[in-house]
Amino acid sequence: MAIEIHSPPFEKICDGLKGAEGPVFDKNGDFFMVAPEVEDSNGQSAGEILKIDLKTGSATKWCLPRSDGVGGIPAGCQIDKENALWVADMRLGLLKVTVSQTDSTKGVFVQVRKQSDDGKPMQGCNDCAFDPSGNLWVTAPAGEIAPAPYRRSMEEPFGSVYCYTSDGKMILVDTGYRFSNGIAVTRNGATLIVAETPTKSLWAYDINGPGSVSNKRLWGRLPGEHEGGPDGMDFDRDGRLLVANWGSGHLEVFDESGVHVSRIKCPFKNPSNLHFEPGSGVVYVTEHEFHGLWKFSWTTPGQRQYCEL
Repeated sequence: MAIEIHSPPFEKICDGLKGAEGPVFDKNGDFFMVAPEVEDSNGQSAGEILKIDLKTGSATKWCLPRSDGVGGIPAGCQIDKENALWVADMRLGLLKVTVSQTDSTKGVFVQVRKQSDDGKPMQGCNDCAFDPSGNLWVTAPAGEIAPAPYRRSMEEPFGSVYCYTSDGKMILVDTGYRFSNGIAVTRNGATLIVAETPTKSLWAYDINGPGSVSNKRLWGRLPGEHEGGPDGMDFDRDGRLLVANWGSGHLEVFDESGVHVSRIKCPFKNPSNLHFEPGSGVVYVTEHEFHGLWKFSWTTPGQRQYCEL
């Protein structure tokens, strides 16, 4: 059976944002994303959390995470019900960013935890997704957070998954991934999906409770022999999962059972992440060819986010 290919018109919002990633709307309708590949004059990480004016495409540096002299590498983002921005950072772990009390145009961050509840140092994080109960599931493909040296690999299986529970526990859920990347939770909160990039795999778990999973299985696999694989992803309201297939020039669409049903052709090679505008079928996509932000219209609105419930 031939896979259907959609070719919707894409509109570019902006480009030149190094490592463009982490698109998200807050509860006020403001739009944020990150530029994780920014470096300082010494070639050290100096990633930026950006606020984007979607009408003009202008980017404002909203928060520049840095801890003990080490700059961040922010990646995936989510918004909670109090309108705080949660950021998965490859150098600093999990960050919570809120509006500065002294300058409302800026955000201030806190490093949520430096260790998990088992006493081990946190690993660098890449993406995150809330379940309907407010537990935040987080992929962590990097080595130990700063001040440990930065470590990442597509070959060594040290990538992990955490859950930061609604009562403040940081639970190591699983490990052994070759670069755990995108992450998503089904609308009923029953299933967790984790992307493993170099193997082009989407793994599923049954969610038993906060930080508790079982029945790991291969849920879906992305097509193609190109370099890369699954990156960020998001569900639509019909339960279909849209997955950024880095290096392929496409977003892949899977049905509720993990069957690959269609592709969305992009005007760029390396889609990195995607996010639905709340209550809408408009999808915002970040990418690494032009380091830009684009949008297109999908047939179905996005699954309601935790902050909308």
